[in-house]
Amino acid sequence: MSRDATQAKVPAIPISTAKSENKWNTRSLGLRFAADATSAAVAGALICPIITIIDRAIIEKASKGISIRHTLSTCLRSMITKPGGFFLSTPFILIYTLYGGTYLTANAIDTVTSTLRNQPFSTVTPGTAKFLTTTIVNMSICVYKDARFAKLFGPSSDPSTQCHPSAPAVTVATTGASSLSAATATAATIAKQTPTIPKVSYALFCLRDSVTIFASFNIPPLIASSVPDWIVSTPGMKAAVAQFSCPALMQFVSTPMHLLGLDLYNRQPPGGLGWRERLLRIRRDYIVSSFARMGKIVPAYGVGGVVNVRLRAALMEKLQLDDERKHHSLGRSL
Repeated sequence: MSRDATQAKVPAIPISTAKSENKWNTRSLGLRFAADATSAAVAGALICPIITIIDRAIIEKASKGISIRHTLSTCLRSMITKPGGFFLSTPFILIYTLYGGTYLTANAIDTVTSTLRNQPFSTVTPGTAKFLTTTIVNMSICVYKDARFAKLFGPSSDPSTQCHPSAPAVTVATTGASSLSAATATAATIAKQTPTIPKVSYALFCLRDSVTIFASFNIPPLIASSVPDWIVSTPGMKAAVAQFSCPALMQFVSTPMHLLGLDLYNRQPPGGLGWRERLLRIRRDYIVSSFARMGKIVPAYGVGGVVNVRLRAALMEKLQLDDERKHHSLGRSL
């Protein structure tokens, strides 16, 4: 009789498990997406000012040979003395859209995954879907941003967009209609001389971004537990070390892609340039640009990544606790 009872209970076990696995965790879903957006917005606001300046400095170094230190100092001074103009400028808005959008996409993928898999609110996933989605979003915005930055701060850029004093320009001392005609003619000449972004440059920028995204969102969760105890011992610190080091070290790989893409845009005479000449330019700027990009990536995916992840975790844990209390009190009332 006991054997019959055991056999009767066996089919009920897989049926119950299947139902629990198919159940979606949609509780407080709107608030969870709001927490995703808040974390992304705060992290972006913290790191985007310095990234805007560093990005401009790297492009001006590659296109005009202006020292990175000079651009950093003059642009920082401009940001402090004229904050309104800086934070409402096209470069800053582009950078904020890029990193805020990337953080938000990564957060939203985590929330969608935890919903579909019936996992806790604060679950973080390093899966393929997250890599592909964040790469597509980041790459789309970043390639557009790079094209705009190259035109704003490249060799044929408008001097009014620069944050440092430009070289003396030849002016025509005219007034009235003649001055307007001269300005119109100058604008037309600049427009004709402005080169287009080569397709190869777009491809290099895309490859550079996919490498950086993979090192920023997918590798850290995978290797965090492998960080030696003599460096840091707690799981939280191991995760922070991995989050800082992976995207930073990857710049030694991605910087040549970035410099070659810029060089193909900056130097495109009718006959073209040989690869040897281009490689010599990349070699000249490789070390300083790699460390400059580290100075940009560490805030972006190190500081910004840690702030985004930890703020999201704190908000999600609070939402989870409030949700459980609400359902517990509701169950008691019923």
